[in-house]
Amino acid sequence: MNKVRAHVIIRGFVQGVAFRYYTWRLARSLGVKGWVRNNPDGTVEAVFEGDEDAVREMLKFCHEGPPSARVDGVDVNYEPYRGEFDDFSITG
Repeated sequence: MNKVRAHVIIRGFVQGVAFRYYTWRLARSLGVKGWVRNNPDGTVEAVFEGDEDAVREMLKFCHEGPPSARVDGVDVNYEPYRGEFDDFSITG
C-alpha cells in the first residue's frame, strides 16, 4: 500500500464541537498517524500519515466534520511521507 502524508487546515465552525476528538477517534481506527490541533484563528489543523486509502478517509471526514460542526473549506497540502509518528494525538 502506498504511504502518504497530508497537511490539512479546516475552516468554519470547527472549534468547540469535538472536531479534534472525532478526528482522533477515526484516525486511530484507520491506523493513521499524526496530530490534530486548534489554531488561534479558529481553524483546525492536522497532519495525517498512513496508507493512502486511510488518509483519503480522513480527508473525506474533514470535509464533513462531526454532526455539530460546519465546514466551510479544507486546504490540503500533500507532503513527502516521513513516517515520523508512532500514533495519532491531539496536540492543542
